[in-house]
Amino acid sequence: MDIGAQSDDYIVEGYIDLSQLAKDEEVIVKEYVAVDGSNLRKFLGVGFVGPVDEPIVRFHAKTLPSFALYRITLTQVSGTLRSFPYAFILEVLGTG
Repeated sequence: MDIGAQSDDYIVEGYIDLSQLAKDEEVIVKEYVAVDGSNLRKFLGVGFVGPVDEPIVRFHAKTLPSFALYRITLTQVSGTLRSFPYAFILEVLGTG
């Protein structure tokens, strides 16, 4: 999931549901931010091996300048290919 530059500063937060992970299946979740508007840098990288006792991964709210970029990746590295539901909220802060 990628979020590009916005019309004003913005807040982003969300969730990924890893409950589909079966025994010994593994995913890597990474979060990136480009505070300069062009160079994405890894902010967080975490691996999960199924089954996961607490399967909801929460990405806490980040307030970013309008030109910043934001990205979340989920890479499954073992097991049967799964689908992982997710939901993110983007709030663009208005000046008016």
